[in-house]
Amino acid sequence: MLEAVDLTKVYNSGPAALDSLNLKVEPGEIFCLLGANGAGKTTTINLFLNFIQPSRGTAKVKGLDVTQASLETKRHLAYIPEQVMLYRNLTGLENLDYFSSLAEKSYERSELLGFFEQVGLTTEEADKRVSAYSKGMRQKVGIAIALAKKAEALLLDEPTSGLDPKASNEFSGLLQNMSSQGVAIFMTTHDLFRAKETGTRIGIMKQGRLVDTLGTEGLQHSDLERIYLEHMHD
Repeated sequence: MLEAVDLTKVYNSGPAALDSLNLKVEPGEIFCLLGANGAGKTTTINLFLNFIQPSRGTAKVKGLDVTQASLETKRHLAYIPEQVMLYRNLTGLENLDYFSSLAEKSYERSELLGFFEQVGLTTEEADKRVSAYSKGMRQKVGIAIALAKKAEALLLDEPTSGLDPKASNEFSGLLQNMSSQGVAIFMTTHDLFRAKETGTRIGIMKQGRLVDTLGTEGLQHSDLERIYLEHMHD
C-alpha cells in the first residue's frame, strides 16, 4: 500500500534529511517509525503526501508514484498531523461533513454520527464546537474523517504526543481496529511504549537513515529500549 524506493531528500545541499529509504507497508500493517527530532520522520510523511518533492527515489501509494499521480494517491490516503486541523467554529459533525464532501463522499446525519460512534464520540460531542474539544477528541475526529473517506492508508505524525495515557490507549485501539479492516498505517512517534503496544513493525531512524526494522511479536519492551538506545549511541 505504501512503498519507498531509494527515497531521498536533501535540503539546500546540506546532509540528507532522508537518505535512501526503502520500505513497504502492507494493508493491515501498523508500521511505527521511531527516531529523535530531525531524524527524517516528518520528511518521510511529507514525501508520501507529495507536500515536498524527493531529491531522488520514489514514494508510492498503491503502486502509483505520488509525484506523477498526486490527486489519485491522495484519494487513498488520510493524514493526521500532530495537531489535527479542524474548523474551530464548526461542530465536530460539520467538520466531518465538510471534509467528507472534499473527498467526494456524501452522508446523511445518521451515517456521520455512525462514524463518530465508531471512534467513541457521542452525539452530544459531535454537535459541540471543535473549539471546546480536547486534543484526544480532535484526533478521534481525524480518524472519523479517515473512515468516512474510506482511506486505505493512514499517515500519522506524532499522533499521541500530548495525550494522557487513557486517551493514548483509546487512540491505539482505534488504529488497531482500522488495521483489522485492512488499512495500512504508517506512524511516526517518540513513544517506544506506544510503538511496541500498537505497531506490528517498528523502524528506527537516525540522521535520515533507517538503521533497523523489528517485528513487535515477541519483542520485549526492555529489548526495544536497549536496541533503540544502542542505535542512538552508535
